[in-house]
Amino acid sequence: MTTKAPVYAAMPDAELVRRLIGHRAAQKLYRGTLAPLFSTAEGNPEPPERCLVARELVKRWLGEELGRGPILSSPTAVRDLLRIHFANQQYESFVTMFLDAQHRLIATEESFRGTLTQTAVYPREIVRAALRHNAAAVVFSHNHPSGVAEPSRADETLTSALKQALVIVDVKVLDHFVVGTSGMVSFAERGLL
Repeated sequence: MTTKAPVYAAMPDAELVRRLIGHRAAQKLYRGTLAPLFSTAEGNPEPPERCLVARELVKRWLGEELGRGPILSSPTAVRDLLRIHFANQQYESFVTMFLDAQHRLIATEESFRGTLTQTAVYPREIVRAALRHNAAAVVFSHNHPSGVAEPSRADETLTSALKQALVIVDVKVLDHFVVGTSGMVSFAERGLL
């Protein structure tokens, strides 16, 4: 059995885009960056359905990978999943990854959606969702559409409040990621948990 993966890996972006969506659509959308192909952000033309389907398939594949083993053994997959989820998102949202006792992914949900600069997060609703999923642990993430991944003081206060609310129902907070356009910050890696 032969595989075409090495052939595709050697192709330039423009050729891969042409093969995915056709020559005309590729000429219209591809301008040296892949972002417009997967972004539904305001000001961008609507990406072709095939690109949005491809993006969703990659998200689901990464979710499957995280469901097979402890999430902490796949930090790259977690970061990749979050990058894809928040890519070019023009509003702030708060996402919760619910994990079982072995820290395998049960579900990923956008818990709250906000505006360009803020999201209201309610600990009661997070506790309710954790109980509904029978989760033993959670990983939080939210984006900063401004592009800066540095956690704010409000982010730290919120994480502390969520941690206190969840400890009552025996759910552990493993991490909180802040995602910006140029990077991602982990609360656990920073010692903020």
